Amino acid sequence: MHKLGISVYPERSPIETVYAYMETAAKYGFSRIFTCLLSVNEPREVIIEKFGAFMNKAHELDFVVAVDTNPQVFKHLGATPDNLKVFADMGVDIVRLDMSFGSYQDIIITRNPYNIKIEFNASADTGLELLLEKGANRDQITLCHNFYPQKYTALDWDLFMELNKKWKSLHLPIAAFISSNNAPTHGPWEVFDGLPTCECHRGLPIDTQARHLLATGVIDDIIIGNAYATEEELKALSTLNFNKTMLRIEEEDHLSDLEKEIIYHYKDHANRADYSSYMLRSAFPRLKYKGQPIPYRDAKVDHFTLGDIVIVNDNLAHYRGELQVILKDIPNDKTRNLVGRIKKEELFILPYIKPGHPFGFLK
Repeated sequence: MHKLGISVYPERSPIETVYAYMETAAKYGFSRIFTCLLSVNEPREVIIEKFGAFMNKAHELDFVVAVDTNPQVFKHLGATPDNLKVFADMGVDIVRLDMSFGSYQDIIITRNPYNIKIEFNASADTGLELLLEKGANRDQITLCHNFYPQKYTALDWDLFMELNKKWKSLHLPIAAFISSNNAPTHGPWEVFDGLPTCECHRGLPIDTQARHLLATGVIDDIIIGNAYATEEELKALSTLNFNKTMLRIEEEDHLSDLEKEIIYHYKDHANRADYSSYMLRSAFPRLKYKGQPIPYRDAKVDHFTLGDIVIVNDNLAHYRGELQVILKDIPNDKTRNLVGRIKKEELFILPYIKPGHPFGFLK
């Protein structure tokens, strides 16, 4: 089951601001929090007291909280891989390891008696296959990618997918970060260019980033890396459809009511299993709307191109009502009405709609 998450950094804001953000996110169905102890520079007792109160508030709002740590944080708090009592006392749900303790101790930490999940870095090959072979507790292992504040430094998409393929073969849950476009925002430090996992997402609308991740079928949880996202961004993510790939479109003018009905309200758009390399074909609207006229409308183009959305018209009556998303240029032979086009920044989602996969449209 997919979860949506936010990130908060209580040391960087008044705690009332942090709690208000958490309450807003909870209202929109968010259920994960990422936070970081790497950047907290306070005495052990102060961290335990403040963070314990923070965890109580998070649990009141039904959040699961992951805390970013490293060996230095463990040492400061008096924790060791075979003794996570201090994290248990604070109420931590997930301990994220920014750095490894070494294979043996990484195995030991996954066997902790507190049912604290151990989150490994999904953006690097951490040798999890060997850890599992040597007895790591799979039930207490999860994965989360890094985020990257500098422009042009986030993960290459092909590497991201290659790593995820490896983790999915191990049947482990994976989280990744998307980024708010609010300004200003922060992470554990000042952030001006967002905190995404993948460079191709930087600066895109937040729901586009999320829908791209969901379309891959390999990401379980999606977390906003920087704080604070706007309420509009939280609301946009709360309406994500986890059951089908959704594409935002630019609608053509002068569409008929029937064309709008087919685009937005036909519930079962899916690419045919006997697919074509030229288009995604949602064939069955022609059965539901059989016999209803769709007059030809001049698109004033010689060819339809990548991302164009067309509906077969009266000039090819047997297939009238079929909706198609163009993948390769085809001539306009006047049997199709142009009804819209996929927004340019969302074209990269199209390759993930495989044969038989459902999809839909957002205006």
